[in-house]
Amino acid sequence: MTEIIAQPDPDDARARRNVVVLVAAQALLGSQMPMIFIIGGLAGQSLAPNPCLATLPISLIVLGSMLTATPLSALMQRFGRRAGFFVGAGGGMTGAIIGALGLIEASFPLFLLGSVFTGIYMSAQGFYRFAATDAASAAFRPKAISYVMAGGLFSAVIGPQLVKLTTQAMVVPFLGTYLTVIGLNLFGLILFPFLDLPRPAPPAHDAPRGRSRIELLTTPRIAVAVICATVSYALMNLVMTSTPLAVVGCGFHTGDAANVVTAHVLAMYVPSFFTGFLIARFGVEKIIGAGLVILAAAGSVALMGVDITNFFGALVLLGIGWNFGFIGATSMLAGAHAPEEHGRMQGLNDLIVFGGVTMASLASGGLMNCSGGTPQAGWHAVNMMMAPLLVLAGAALIWLAFRPAEE
Repeated sequence: MTEIIAQPDPDDARARRNVVVLVAAQALLGSQMPMIFIIGGLAGQSLAPNPCLATLPISLIVLGSMLTATPLSALMQRFGRRAGFFVGAGGGMTGAIIGALGLIEASFPLFLLGSVFTGIYMSAQGFYRFAATDAASAAFRPKAISYVMAGGLFSAVIGPQLVKLTTQAMVVPFLGTYLTVIGLNLFGLILFPFLDLPRPAPPAHDAPRGRSRIELLTTPRIAVAVICATVSYALMNLVMTSTPLAVVGCGFHTGDAANVVTAHVLAMYVPSFFTGFLIARFGVEKIIGAGLVILAAAGSVALMGVDITNFFGALVLLGIGWNFGFIGATSMLAGAHAPEEHGRMQGLNDLIVFGGVTMASLASGGLMNCSGGTPQAGWHAVNMMMAPLLVLAGAALIWLAFRPAEE
């Protein structure tokens, strides 16, 4: 009898090739985000007329991401993922050029304008995880998301190390870092043509249109996924935005802040190698719940003190909690809407998520620099802010778990 060898699912073979490209994009282009998050607040502090505005550059990055999420999603729905990713890389390059000019001219408004353009790249990067699922089977989908998110493991190493090499490389502090970011975005122009994601065909006249935005958001599973994704990402941003200011403000060096952020970003992405398997094994709700518990533990460790070990411990837990909460919520969302609803739901999801992140980053600077008058008091206020949002997400998840099974 001839042995029959099982052939791999051709769709998954295609999806795996795309995952390789997306992992490279997450690793190399994605390294600009930890770079900018490390130095954005410090550069803003040196340029801002008021220290309470130090993290405004980071807030405007997130605002730019929020404002462009829906247009980018619509663009990708019509012209394909590659078109959106090219626009994202172009936005990141433009933002870095304007930011560099702002540093040269010592102009805070110009520096802020560059931050808005950088948000275009941040928004496009958020769609890497959705692109990984476009050609994937239902079984491979959580793993595809996890693998792409795991590309951030490399950006966690590359980005902070580039900061150390470039921060003081030129007469104007931080200018070398922004020039490096320009080069990273140029790489995307070479990388994205290798994606095998053809332009979507125009919908037929009688093709299903899917649910409206209101109908989508009032679907319990979708609503809980959006809430948990928003809380996980907003809390991660709330604390990480203030971390460099807190580390330096408590007597440590910029290099120490870079090391803490490196550990944090590693913790964000290392679990991605097995998060997909954990979701398949235990269910997405349990993984999201574990993420929320770990985020609470991060806040607790941060409140215990301001030694460097506290910063490392809190930020590592913050990264792991974000990974479980955000990847779990993304997986829940991906399985809760139909293909014809992708453009509508994914753009709406990122609009809401980054709206929450924008508010968190705005609050971060105010809490850190204008609460109690000392870096220690500010850091305490930042971490206390986690509690009400964790209660909100936890309550939503428990509510979903106790709902009767849908027909």
